[in-house]
Amino acid sequence: MATQIHSLLCEYATNPIGLDVARPRLSWQLSGDRRGIAQTAYRLIVADSLEQLATNKGNIWDSKLVTSNESLLRHYKGPALQSRQRYYWKVIVWDERNQRTAWSEPAFWEMGLLAADDWQAQWITPDIAENKDEMQPCPLLRTEFAVAEELVSARLYVTALGLYELRLNGRFPTPDCFTPGWTNTHKRIQYQTYDVTDQLTVGQNALGVILGDGWHRGYLANFSGQGRNKYGDTLAFLCQLELQYADGRSQTITTNPDWRATADGPISYSDIYMGERYDARRKQPGWDSPGFDDTSWAGVRVYEEVTGKLVAQTGTAVRPMHTLAPVSLTKAPSGVTIVDFGQNLVGRVRLQLTGEAGTIVTLRHAEVLDADGNLYTANLRAAEQKVTYILRGGGAEIYEPHFTFQGFRYVAVEGIELTAEAITAVVLYSDLNATGLFECSHPLINQLQQNIVWGQRGNFLEVPTDCPQRDERLGWTGDAQAFAATACFNMNVATFFTRWLQNLRDDQRADGAVPHVAPHVLPDHAFGAAGWADAAIIVPWTIYLSYGDKRVLAENYPAMQRWLAYVYNRAGDDFIWSGDFHFGDWLARDRDDLGTPYGMTETDLIATAFYAYSATLLAKIARVLKREADVETYEAVAEQVRAAFCDEFVTVNGRIGTNTQTAYVLALMFDLLPEEQRPDAARRLVANIRERDTHLATGFLGTPYLCHVLTRFGYLDVAYDLLLQESCPSWLYPVTQGATTIWERWDGIRPDGTLQNPEMNSFNHYAYGAIGHWLYSAVAGLQIDATRPGYKHTVIQPQIGGDLDFARAELITGYGRLASRWQLTDETFTLEVTIPPNTTATIVLPNPDPAAIFAGERPLTNAPDLRSFYHSDDQLFIEVGSGQYTFTVKL
Repeated sequence: MATQIHSLLCEYATNPIGLDVARPRLSWQLSGDRRGIAQTAYRLIVADSLEQLATNKGNIWDSKLVTSNESLLRHYKGPALQSRQRYYWKVIVWDERNQRTAWSEPAFWEMGLLAADDWQAQWITPDIAENKDEMQPCPLLRTEFAVAEELVSARLYVTALGLYELRLNGRFPTPDCFTPGWTNTHKRIQYQTYDVTDQLTVGQNALGVILGDGWHRGYLANFSGQGRNKYGDTLAFLCQLELQYADGRSQTITTNPDWRATADGPISYSDIYMGERYDARRKQPGWDSPGFDDTSWAGVRVYEEVTGKLVAQTGTAVRPMHTLAPVSLTKAPSGVTIVDFGQNLVGRVRLQLTGEAGTIVTLRHAEVLDADGNLYTANLRAAEQKVTYILRGGGAEIYEPHFTFQGFRYVAVEGIELTAEAITAVVLYSDLNATGLFECSHPLINQLQQNIVWGQRGNFLEVPTDCPQRDERLGWTGDAQAFAATACFNMNVATFFTRWLQNLRDDQRADGAVPHVAPHVLPDHAFGAAGWADAAIIVPWTIYLSYGDKRVLAENYPAMQRWLAYVYNRAGDDFIWSGDFHFGDWLARDRDDLGTPYGMTETDLIATAFYAYSATLLAKIARVLKREADVETYEAVAEQVRAAFCDEFVTVNGRIGTNTQTAYVLALMFDLLPEEQRPDAARRLVANIRERDTHLATGFLGTPYLCHVLTRFGYLDVAYDLLLQESCPSWLYPVTQGATTIWERWDGIRPDGTLQNPEMNSFNHYAYGAIGHWLYSAVAGLQIDATRPGYKHTVIQPQIGGDLDFARAELITGYGRLASRWQLTDETFTLEVTIPPNTTATIVLPNPDPAAIFAGERPLTNAPDLRSFYHSDDQLFIEVGSGQYTFTVKL
């Protein structure tokens, strides 16, 4: 079969609309039934119509023949793009045989509103008195308009201060939730673009919206002394509906002073932390449909105090992604009905009820039950996670909350007797494509992997949060950088992190300090902690490695430089960063009686280690961006910090700091020690682990690197022993306790059944799920080649151990499906790999003798389609192009 082109993407999306990227990037994949498929050249054309595109001439832009094997993120280089314009494109490729493919199928992208004067709409707010220091009813706003015949297209551009939920002719025009998203609205306000052509009718139409407090003015960061109204105390709405007709006419419907509003609706309040109260008796039937009498409603007023810049949404919104039925309904000792969904999740419940008008149904949500079987909510702190629904009566009623989400496995129901069919869990998270799969012969590890994925689902809701249930739910930078590499395996998070990094840059202080959380909502001093603020460098680098995305490096480079300059100034001439506040190795288990969450590893040691690491990464980033002068500068800084680290924290006998696991892990992972000292440091790390009866003692900063370091320095057996450890503290201990997500603490539920300190005891906290990176890259062997990122070249080197006899991983890369599957018997090791088209791989096998290895049915020395192979003392390296391969090693 000839080489074919498919899966055309623009900015990681299929046929996106509403872009405001000046130079969109275009990607495509290749396929065919042979090995070694590779692109040698391509030609892109862009046109303003499908008819023009069909002529194979791009009247907007023609790249001409480009000699390149790159098929990801190719920049549009034509004339400046225009607001609202749709651009059609396609690509043709020359392959490794110098044969030209057929043209791809057409694709398109459509621009949003690129200039401020494209907006004719006015910001409006209900002209209704409110007590803005307390939770308020969610206002309804509406307007009506007429649509003529021969409508060709309708685009709705929409945003809000607060959250909005659209209605169009009585229907939901989009499944998106929590729009317009979470940004610092003093800096940027995202708007969404929707194609609503098919949802309009000739004649009268109605456009309505419900507004909610959301992050804008709802409760936020209560635990730190914050309250409501972080970004403002007023809800406002902005929308512009643009209609195009077949005869060239256009029509624009906008928010303006003619809209109507009321607070006399069914939602008494809806708050992210607190939950929602909904009185169905107060519903106004038909309010979002044409012909509704709104004469009793209030008016609106123009709101002119908006300072943030309107920007198009980056990436996808939060959406309902799954539904779960209950696994059981039981009576708690307290008498309430406990609904168990069998999975700790993030979202809301859907009720389907019948009952008398005025019946009050109360739902309280929690992750675990206490020892008596009652709902455990002490760890929620000030967050209530309570939903109240009051029936209207008269028939079946279906209800879901609107502007709130809960973290829960269990729901306590009071006020009504219900069946399992009457309640459903609706799982919400940012609509990110699942890309990874890991499985092995150990069932507890498989459950661990599922826990990692569910933890990511629950905490990748608009921003990468620490937890989804208590009065926090913030974009903690330390958690994000620790987990980023694992996140990139499980899902395509390129645009998700791109958007979050913009939030981080928006809130970076003028002196370069990076906030503890992004968006920044904590007190003014909450900036500049080592291992947390370094996310400004670590996360973009991780995205670059995983997706080959240079733009994320370029966009964040000035912020990275400012951050390192801040650290340079804080550390001073001795290059030891000391004296400032840091979180340390958060929640490390160095000593059970420590009485502090910071761990025993000196914070000055940790801060200096991350100083060196960030300087090293910034030098690499400068090299990618071809900033050679900066390369020299940051390499010199890194070398000076490494030397200072050794002088300050490493004794003449090789002991590092207070002899903690994390001290050795960071020193080895970040290459802070001279080569000759590293083996001894690794031995000391292993000795510490064995002295603890083969248990880890690391926290948020040491744990992500622990097994990588052990593997690199020849202690694979210890890494597997830690992975397979089932007693506390360990990755599998929570699994043995029935966990379905990753816990914040190693001992959230202690071996004696008691619960940890409720002030900080989340049961859905992804940081320790960073072990997932080692499962994919070591156990299954899928390793990124940093010199050819985005899996343009992959090293596949499974690390066999732990009495596993089988493991496999799959990853949907930008080029297609990459897979590794190995099977171990007493006599053979078999490795099956799939390499996507237009990429190459190095396969590393655990036997240097080619005569002991078969490729398929043939001896390796006589196998076709292998580019080359060579060996070291104990391994054999095979270079291959795309395709499927099976290698069998005789043991």
